[in-house]
Amino acid sequence: MDADTAAGIQPGEASGALSVLRPTGVEPGVLIHPTAGRRLATERWLLATLPPPLRDQARWEWQQYRVAMLPLGGLFSAVRIPECLLAPLSTSTESGGLDEFLAEALDGGPVICDPRFSRYYMLVPAGMPATLHQMAEAWRALDVGCLGSGSYLGVPRLDAVNRDPGLASYWSVPMGSTAVLCTPLTVARLIAAGRHCVEAEPDA
Repeated sequence: MDADTAAGIQPGEASGALSVLRPTGVEPGVLIHPTAGRRLATERWLLATLPPPLRDQARWEWQQYRVAMLPLGGLFSAVRIPECLLAPLSTSTESGGLDEFLAEALDGGPVICDPRFSRYYMLVPAGMPATLHQMAEAWRALDVGCLGSGSYLGVPRLDAVNRDPGLASYWSVPMGSTAVLCTPLTVARLIAAGRHCVEAEPDA
């Protein structure tokens, strides 16, 4: 599933599954692990991109398909960068080496990888600077794009942090906390560095 494909779920089709996934109350005195609480808060923040009637459906999609389609341009947007533009920047040849590189280069800013189409999506604030849009337009031939209002992105559930044999999208760099996003300037520098490496290759 990529940004242009959504799972078709008709209203009421999975009412039983939805009732199971609805949060239950916590009894007084029951401790919640900080990591679990942070994940729940982040999940709720992501779901806030949808109107309330559609949030249960997105939870069901996470449960069944590992990925839910969320609208961009409200709480966050995304910058799409092809893997071929990022791979030359990582010196590691090990599996997951590029993910580790991106985590360091983007200071932990969240990144989604769609391995089926070899694309990475850096999550950035909804209001991207005009300069970043201009750069993306200039590099459209390299499949770089700024996705905002009117676009949807396949967002993995928060525990999907490893490549799946079925090529489902996953968090290349997990979202650690609510509303913590990539810095647009850092993303722009990453694109510039990747383009420089690609253009410097003998066969480019």
